[in-house]
Amino acid sequence: MTRSIFKLAFLSAAMIGLAGCGHQPMSGAVATSNVRTPQGMTTEYRDPKFGSPSASSPIKAITASLFGTRNDDLAKAKQHFKNAAYGLAEQHYRLAVEKVPNDAEAWLGLAASYDQLGRYDLADRAYEAATRLAGPTVAILNNQGYSYLLREDRQRARQALNRALNLEPNNPVVRGNLELLEKSIEKNKGVS
Repeated sequence: MTRSIFKLAFLSAAMIGLAGCGHQPMSGAVATSNVRTPQGMTTEYRDPKFGSPSASSPIKAITASLFGTRNDDLAKAKQHFKNAAYGLAEQHYRLAVEKVPNDAEAWLGLAASYDQLGRYDLADRAYEAATRLAGPTVAILNNQGYSYLLREDRQRARQALNRALNLEPNNPVVRGNLELLEKSIEKNKGVS
């Protein structure tokens, strides 16, 4: 019993000590090659300046001991998303953000899952959370643009995708989504 109290006190002290080590916003983040649909929505981003945290970092070790399966939930969510099991992906992304609320990657995946489920109200909230944590990254703006495209809100889709393109002019995923937007506009003109 005393040993568990000591262990809990030690972990709490370690987390308080680490709380001052602020996480750098990933404003220069780029979309990775993990493609969410053939149209190119991504569920991840990576900071090219700082890279991914080391698997052996003390922060990861303490987080894993305190929050348990966050990484498991995130890995399961990604796999379910890749397999187009969006309901299961949403469940695991939600568990990941409940365990580690400041994980922008998990929030972005949750938003993408909500988009695929047609829950745009919840997707918007998740995009807002990801943006608060990481800033308006290329990946977030790209996914928001695609989300608006799914809703047939072409004006907002163009705004978000153009913002993403301004941040990274040669991003093939963003360019592909802009092409989809143009095709959508052309198709809509022919329907009239």
